[in-house]
Amino acid sequence: MRAVDLVIGQRLTSTVPLVGQISQYIIAAGGKRLRPALLLMVCGALGYKGAHRHTLAAVVELIHTATLLHDDVVDASTLRRGRATANETFGNPASVLVGDFLHTRSFQMMVETGSMKVMQILSDATNVIAEGEVLQLMNMHDASLSEADYLKVIRSKTAKLFEASARLGAVLADAPTTVEEACATYGQALGTAFQIIDDVLDYDGNAAEMGKNLGDDLREGKATLPLIAAMERGTTQQAKVIRDAIEQGSTDELTSIVDVVKLTGALQIARAAAMDEADRAIQALTLLPETPFTSAMRLLASQLTDRRA
Repeated sequence: MRAVDLVIGQRLTSTVPLVGQISQYIIAAGGKRLRPALLLMVCGALGYKGAHRHTLAAVVELIHTATLLHDDVVDASTLRRGRATANETFGNPASVLVGDFLHTRSFQMMVETGSMKVMQILSDATNVIAEGEVLQLMNMHDASLSEADYLKVIRSKTAKLFEASARLGAVLADAPTTVEEACATYGQALGTAFQIIDDVLDYDGNAAEMGKNLGDDLREGKATLPLIAAMERGTTQQAKVIRDAIEQGSTDELTSIVDVVKLTGALQIARAAAMDEADRAIQALTLLPETPFTSAMRLLASQLTDRRA
């Protein structure tokens, strides 16, 4: 990961000072770096030690960072990773354009592998992510969203880059198709579990630990799994309070809604759904050789549902 951070630092150079300034601002904020770590773990499990693993790990992190810049503008977010978002600090236009720079820089870097398959995986993934973003936008303030529709969004918007990261590790290692698909399944299931827990923490987390404001999803009018489950299991009045808040994008009743989410068992239902995805990820690992990296991937999936930030 230190080698990946070095690559990222080297590739964020630009003759336009503001590009480097904003890029460094959001990269320096840290984050979990799960996607590049996932790619490196798959490479380790399958025995690939070439330099392309560092380049592509940096690529997936730059793509992820670009989506964060754009997301924060779309969602009018003011806090991420415990400090002001780039759009709050530098303005929306600069954030959008630097996000574009990170996308295009990532494509310049992936070309260096000389692999058409790598290009196809990453170009397909970024396209699906963009579709997922638009789909989420269409679903904003829609309190009738089903669990299936919710999962469709997060598997496009969040899980797709996890899936691509894991698949790329297998491709670099020239793994058999069955192993490549198993890695992709692991990544998709892990990413789905990650996002479900992220949505749970919006109603059961600590703002200081999470580095973002509680209730942001509600303010943006997002019907996430905890709210969907609470509306299904709550009283007519409880469901109406949640439905009105989603449709209006209001956090005025946030305290009451958190109480409803907890009383109806919606948080446990969402966590159970995340655990099912984590189990699916772990099951996919049976096709990989047993190595310390594989053990780490299994441990990551098993502990993901317990995270608090």
